[in-house]
Amino acid sequence: DAEGLLRIKEENQKHYRRAQRHQEKKEKIQKHNRKLGELVEKKTYDLKTQYEHLANLRRTHILELTSVIFPIEEVKTSMRDPADVSSESDNAMTSSTVSKLAEARRTTYLSGRWVCDDHNGDTSISITGPWITLPNNGDYSAYYNWVEEKKTTQGPDMEHNNPAYTISAALCYATQLVNTLSLILDVNLPKKLCNRQVNARLQGENLSRHRFTRAVKKLNANILHLCFSQHVNLDLLHPLHTLRNLMYLVSPDTENLGR
Repeated sequence: DAEGLLRIKEENQKHYRRAQRHQEKKEKIQKHNRKLGELVEKKTYDLKTQYEHLANLRRTHILELTSVIFPIEEVKTSMRDPADVSSESDNAMTSSTVSKLAEARRTTYLSGRWVCDDHNGDTSISITGPWITLPNNGDYSAYYNWVEEKKTTQGPDMEHNNPAYTISAALCYATQLVNTLSLILDVNLPKKLCNRQVNARLQGENLSRHRFTRAVKKLNANILHLCFSQHVNLDLLHPLHTLRNLMYLVSPDTENLGR
């Protein structure tokens, strides 16, 4: 029994010494982990600082781009409310008819239903200058009408103020701006849309209604994707408001612009 007790004591001493070595190794590992944690925390802070610096650079470049080359502004139209015009032209018209005309002017047919649009018909959005505008409600039927008219009319087009020209020019500039913004923000666009597809009209290649509508839908999808990436307030966006969505995206009030 005495020999067995001595043997057990020796084994306990060995285990104790081994436990001490493991404890020292554990302390070394914990110390190393603390150093790594501090290093990771410092690197994370540096990365966050660099992201903020990069975001500020992107924001500066975008604001300079949209103030010098591609200014986007809201242009008030001289269009009068149908309620006022109709009441002056026909005194016998009932008030209910006048109110219905005003209500119809402020609605847009979207995705199979009528939705309220407070900006419909009141304003238009210009890009690169007040003379190049797009209808605020996304109605580009003036282009289709022009194409159909050109098919039946022979001879050169001398009407330079035709809305089809301004619509094509505005969409072309918007496409150029969106492609440039995607490069500055380093955001891949979901739809591939080159300037030539929209600019084909200016080059004398009249797009069909289907191709034109398809190109506009691609452009609107890319603009919405950029707005989502920069956390633009969703309540401000409308899927048909091409330039208005762009205006909200590049606005100095957009807090996350450049993220």
